[in-house]
Amino acid sequence: MPRPLQPRPSPPPLSSRILSILVRTPLFLAGTAVCGSLSLLASCFEKDGRRQHRIAQAWARLSMFFAGASLSIDGERNLHKAPVAVYACNHLSYMDTPAIFSALPFQFRIVARHNLWKVPFIGWHLERSGQIPVNVGNPRASIASLSGGVKTLRAGLPLFIFPEGGRTHTGVPGDFLNGPAFMAIRAQVPIIPMALIGTHELLPMHSKTFYPVPVVLAVGEPISTEGRTAREVDALTAELARAIEALYFTHSWRERLVPVDPVASA
Repeated sequence: MPRPLQPRPSPPPLSSRILSILVRTPLFLAGTAVCGSLSLLASCFEKDGRRQHRIAQAWARLSMFFAGASLSIDGERNLHKAPVAVYACNHLSYMDTPAIFSALPFQFRIVARHNLWKVPFIGWHLERSGQIPVNVGNPRASIASLSGGVKTLRAGLPLFIFPEGGRTHTGVPGDFLNGPAFMAIRAQVPIIPMALIGTHELLPMHSKTFYPVPVVLAVGEPISTEGRTAREVDALTAELARAIEALYFTHSWRERLVPVDPVASA
């Protein structure tokens, strides 16, 4: 059974580390290899990515199970308020992606760092299923990728993105890039703030062992972009960051001590 959400021990108990090394991690890697291979096979017989998305959802749920983590959704009704939207969430752990694929009940595409495309099995799925790579270190490539995201939204598919551009070391939301706001305004679709709580305690950055805890996905009210222009990208980014931080600190054991400027340039 997952423990109540609390600070992750440093180091975790010996029994937890042994179970992770001998059981949880091998099962997680095996599940990733099997599902990645099935996704690659499915890509040979379809163009819309629906089977691949279902395989990704199965991989995600298996991954959460193998990690020993339960998942609950707070504000689930907000996932059904807009047929097409940009879904934006804080990024704490490698387990964020399985949590998101486990939770979102519809097909969507993700905007993710381009270096993930180099990871065996995961990268193959990303490439063959039509996900959108973005190179945050190259402004021109980043803008081109975000424009591809706008086309996806206009074609009727929701998008998911981590606005921080990568995992945070601290376990709390970090600085936000303005890509989600840019895409939402260009496509004139809502942006929906979400916060993951617990994945940092489950598997923090640079750790190789799982520490099972309950994970919560908190979903906020959609933020309308109707009538907004490109001049308001930074203001919308700040609004999004405040919404995600409020969701996070409402559910986390942590307390926010120092205000942080949530906006970073793209």
